[in-house]
Amino acid sequence: MADLTVQVLDDGPLLITGGFQLQDGSGAEMSKDEGRPLAFCRCGASENKPYCDGAHRNCGFSSSVKA
Repeated sequence: MADLTVQVLDDGPLLITGGFQLQDGSGAEMSKDEGRPLAFCRCGASENKPYCDGAHRNCGFSSSVKA
């Protein structure tokens, strides 16, 4: 399994790459495309939560997290 990476994109979502298992609140595995990154919403405006649908571009979301 590849290393898990979580990248906080400026003014955008969390981008998750690498090997991981996604589970719902009851612990059941949720389907995802193997090998493809997932983008999780940080702005709260996505119509497809918890996933990013690009709504941050139009809602004025601003965040620039630095290490």
